[in-house]
Amino acid sequence: MSVRSQVLLASASGALLALSFPKYGHPALGWIALAPLLVALASGSLARAFLLGLTTGVIYFAGTLYWMTGVMLAYGGFDAWAGPAFAFVIAAMLNAAFVAYVALYPALFAVVTRRMLMRYGPRALAAAPLVWVATELGRGYLFTGFPWVLLGYSQTTVLPIAQLASVTGVYGVSALVALVSASFAAAALQMRLNGRWRTAHLVPLAVAFALVVGVAVWGSVRVGSGELTGTGVPTRVGLVQGNVAFGDRTPARAEAVLNQNIAMTRQAIAQGAELVIWPESALSPYMFGDDPFVAGRLKAIAKQARVSILLGSDEAERTKPPTLYNSAFLVTSEGATGGVYRKMHLVPWGEYVPMKNVLFFVGPLVEAVSDFSKGTDATLLPVGAHRVSTAICYEVIYPDLVRQFVRAGSELLTTITNDAWFGRTSAPYQHFEQAAMRAIEEGRYLARAANTGVSGIVDPYGRVIARTDIYQQALVVGDARFLRVQTLYARMGDAFAYACAIVTVVLLAAARRRVK
Repeated sequence: MSVRSQVLLASASGALLALSFPKYGHPALGWIALAPLLVALASGSLARAFLLGLTTGVIYFAGTLYWMTGVMLAYGGFDAWAGPAFAFVIAAMLNAAFVAYVALYPALFAVVTRRMLMRYGPRALAAAPLVWVATELGRGYLFTGFPWVLLGYSQTTVLPIAQLASVTGVYGVSALVALVSASFAAAALQMRLNGRWRTAHLVPLAVAFALVVGVAVWGSVRVGSGELTGTGVPTRVGLVQGNVAFGDRTPARAEAVLNQNIAMTRQAIAQGAELVIWPESALSPYMFGDDPFVAGRLKAIAKQARVSILLGSDEAERTKPPTLYNSAFLVTSEGATGGVYRKMHLVPWGEYVPMKNVLFFVGPLVEAVSDFSKGTDATLLPVGAHRVSTAICYEVIYPDLVRQFVRAGSELLTTITNDAWFGRTSAPYQHFEQAAMRAIEEGRYLARAANTGVSGIVDPYGRVIARTDIYQQALVVGDARFLRVQTLYARMGDAFAYACAIVTVVLLAAARRRVK
């Protein structure tokens, strides 16, 4: 196979991966996305495999993380310093650098897979799904991790398949989807080696098809039974989507925004809400802990209506210098502050600048980005006799963090976010579907309040009970349940993903010895 053909195949995989996710893609493409790259890896050196994987990764992540340029351009403070044209260049360069970094993981996948192909031949493709999961696991943890658009997330809306996450987590779904691509690639390579089509070439496809059908049938039965929706304690949740622009978060507009959110809260209470959730940074520029008047108004409403209110607010700890946190506060139905959760996973380029001492040329961005400190505890918040958890913004894409909440006793998952950063890109839709996967993994209802959308309620099977569109003022009031039953994933965590990593290391070690 020519180098040009290999590059085209790797590029096709990158495009198919990017188009497996919303809002421009379709889940069906995820099932074949890796096949072109795997075929391309049938020949060539390890260095070429690295470049092929990097090509796939760059296209994959450029197509799903392109919105980072807009975030930095709009909120990074470059414009005043460098002018519009140069500001765009700097933001695009930083976005490209981050894309190049995350593209290293598909590149590593390609190198390991090529090494195994050199040792074991086309049958090595049976291990490709395990290798892919191992690299996804690494991407989720190294350098604080960035597990955005894992392959398994492409199937969040395909509910029978997505139920596998209740056993293996999203990584198991990734493996199943990758297996189908690997089986197509194996069949193509076998036919190429033998020069003609044989019935035996169908074996990998038949095995993959049988596994997919088996999971789909089991998943359909699980969703159809709806067992978790008939247990636990029912509650009614109200979600406030204020659609507040960044430009309105000023001292001059603060009171009007606060009054708007309070009015929407009263509407939710009138519709029977027992827990009202405001989005991330809902009080900005106020701080709940530093403004007794604002806190007093909310506490009075909660006490009078006998409801709990969960809201996002910056929090300052009076150290020298002061320590700033992105926090969530729970106001109890007795009108008291029931608890505070401090965000543990901060957004790179939004809440802190990675390696800011090294990236000296992004000084304006360092000054513009809030310098938050990360929390250290997976704190639960009391709602009556029950305990709930909240993930702030993109924390919800970390499976193990949400699992920590559930293992500690969370009976309802909530997540608050301000996706106005993303604009009208595909990011808000990707973010919502990744949050929905947590509901399936943990067997919990999930309530999501987003300032500009998407807000919604998801049941323990990933079914969306209610959702909003982006950039509209909306109030969602719907039913959820406090649940205590734990899924297999909640009990075992990412054991499947770690097993994939261990098997990958063992196979790679064996392949290296033989190749030498």
